[in-house]
Amino acid sequence: MNRTKPLSTVLGALMASWLLGTSAYAQAVSSSPNGQTALPYAEPRFRGNVGTTFKDSDPAAFPKGVQAPQGAPNVLLVLLDDVGFGQFSVAGGGVPSPNMEKLANDGLFYDRFHTTALCSPSRAALLTGRNHQVAGTGIITELATGYDGYTGIIPKSTATVAEVLRQNGYATAWIGKNHNTPIYETSTIGPFDHWPNGLGFDYFYGFMAGDTNQNRPFIFENQTPVGTPSQPDYYLSTDLANKSIDWLRKAEAIAPSKPWFMYLAPAATHSPHQAPKELIARFKGQFDMGWDEYRKQTFERQKKLGIVPQDAKLTPRPQSLPAWDSLNADQKKLYARMMETFAAYGYQVDQEVGRVLDYVASRPDADNTLIIYIVGDNGSSAEGGLDGTLNENAFFNAYQMTYQQMLPLIDEIGSEKHFNHFPAEWAWAMDTPFQWTKQVASHLGGTRNPLIIKWPAKIKDHHAIRTQFTHIIDIAPTILAAAGVDEPRSVNGTPQEPIQGRSMLGTFSDAKAPEMRTSQYFEMFGNRAMYKDGWWAASLAFEPWQAERGEFDPFKAKWELYNLDKDFSQADNLADKNPDRLQELVALWWAQASTNKVLPLDWRGAERFSAELTGKPNLAGDRKKFVYPGDLSGLPEASAPDLKNKSFSVSAKVDIKDGANGVIFTQGGNTGGWGFYMKNGKLVGAHNFLDVKSFTVASDQPVPAGKHELKMAFSYEGGKEMGKSGTITLSVDGNKVGSGKVDQTTPFKYSLSENQDIGRDTGTAVVRDYQEPFPFEGKIDEVVVDLEK
Repeated sequence: MNRTKPLSTVLGALMASWLLGTSAYAQAVSSSPNGQTALPYAEPRFRGNVGTTFKDSDPAAFPKGVQAPQGAPNVLLVLLDDVGFGQFSVAGGGVPSPNMEKLANDGLFYDRFHTTALCSPSRAALLTGRNHQVAGTGIITELATGYDGYTGIIPKSTATVAEVLRQNGYATAWIGKNHNTPIYETSTIGPFDHWPNGLGFDYFYGFMAGDTNQNRPFIFENQTPVGTPSQPDYYLSTDLANKSIDWLRKAEAIAPSKPWFMYLAPAATHSPHQAPKELIARFKGQFDMGWDEYRKQTFERQKKLGIVPQDAKLTPRPQSLPAWDSLNADQKKLYARMMETFAAYGYQVDQEVGRVLDYVASRPDADNTLIIYIVGDNGSSAEGGLDGTLNENAFFNAYQMTYQQMLPLIDEIGSEKHFNHFPAEWAWAMDTPFQWTKQVASHLGGTRNPLIIKWPAKIKDHHAIRTQFTHIIDIAPTILAAAGVDEPRSVNGTPQEPIQGRSMLGTFSDAKAPEMRTSQYFEMFGNRAMYKDGWWAASLAFEPWQAERGEFDPFKAKWELYNLDKDFSQADNLADKNPDRLQELVALWWAQASTNKVLPLDWRGAERFSAELTGKPNLAGDRKKFVYPGDLSGLPEASAPDLKNKSFSVSAKVDIKDGANGVIFTQGGNTGGWGFYMKNGKLVGAHNFLDVKSFTVASDQPVPAGKHELKMAFSYEGGKEMGKSGTITLSVDGNKVGSGKVDQTTPFKYSLSENQDIGRDTGTAVVRDYQEPFPFEGKIDEVVVDLEK
């Protein structure tokens, strides 16, 4: 049989087959007017006739990229950090916010907008439009436990609004704080699919941790470490504003017809509370009235602004918090300075975000730019404890500084030398008129934040208040609706969990639009709440300044009941008068908890930071020996060998000259950790216990020039107990050259943002004996860390 056919016949058959296949495929993925329900879009193919040469083929046409829907707006999404409802002047607070006020005067102010009561969870809910446990982020990433609702990993089944917009023709950028990547995936080795670039953002500039020193952050650009800025007058808020404006300029110059989505997430006003001295001085004496009077004054301003009803009540101070008038003169002096510093910090971020707002307003497409400004991811933070602290990380290690310890250092508050945080009483005041603070998802002090929205092309009301009950999961679907993009059912091959938020677009033009959100559950650290049709059931598990938490039975916990339609500030507990309604809401909470992956409840505090106690993954794994070939900076604590509560040694093969200086090895920084370095030729080992005490051991004599093996060994004496004492021993070429006692060690966490460094210190100095970065003067061939077997 003759199996050959003319070439034209073969080509014709292939062409027919191809046309039939592409036609069928095109029908299978047909999209709606508002975008495809399955992303990504199919790669476009040439639809014309192809001959044997270009001469007998249809004219070529390059594939067209996906274009955003006609008229899709630019979107600027701003999210501040750790802000109380009554903190900024835009909501009646004592911290000036002229740029927020200007934005609110030009747009809408929502006075019943809600967050989750904690950082990472609010951010995951914001980006995905799903409840925080559904988005795998029921707690901050450092406290993840591995249950589905608490992995610290945003699942592929909950694609971010940025990913959906990017695949529908938007340019996307994330500037500022991340804190939505698992802590064990934040090293330069990745993996990177949970970094911002893997979550739908074309561009990222910022920091990966939950907080950072405002003068000495460790910065990434996309997945590349930029390191720590060295300018003496550097402040993170300024840098982030500069980068935001720079990216917008480039986006609009290169592709002016392409809409953009920018997520700007400054670190402020999360601790450390740091600001320029001249700004701090501006607020001198302005908070001498104390927290009780501050709440009264703020409450009256809120009523005048109309964001709090005239019949609202100011909730009382919790019994565990002292009255301002009960303090002595030293306490008042210290706590007033801490609040002055905080106010300067808040004012600075308002100014810097204001520069971004001014730039956006100056652009030709300003009218079609949707600005969503969320003034805080939760209520104000009480994590400074009752006395405040020079080191927020002390709270995370269940240690409370006293005012007597801090008062001698009052003039250093607000500088890069400390990770300071004001007292819990000021956090309570910042949350005026509500009860409680950050972490307390059961009450409005933890969950209600101001929201400001401006969109000149669509919002004609100015200086208008919206009172609909809304939640942070409602932001993503609002953005998609504004862009004219439907919710996808599949993204990158993964079926999607339905978006649980509801679009708020109806409220943009109608102050009396019906509430789109009639129910919502809340949970954090066992603090629980259920909202439905104006009623709020609340159950407080622990006070937020209670770092150590004992036994707790969620089935025996007391529940409160409030009618928010008549009781704006959550002041009147109606549980005894409405037991049936309360039980209905409690039952609904349990049902919602089961559906939304809230269970199992976990109320533990500082101990959840421990990777050993919780079993968190770690790039260090079960290894006991770590070999590093010379300089290696910027390794996150969560990816480094765990030096806490055990014996270990650090040895280094070096080649030096006489009088050498510089860092050999550090883990941590001024919030706690270890340092191993040379100073004026002498070998030094040091431990910083939470910025409370420092223990330093130096060699008896300088180390002579040449090649040596230098070693710091720590012998832990605490057994299975945590945070106990030990002894540092220093040796050169196997010969002991110094030793000394460390009376107390950091038990759970050195820092959320400092790193392990070899050859230089990329963050803050572990002890004040040297000035970072303190690069090593000589050659480091190898560093070996050995953990006790």
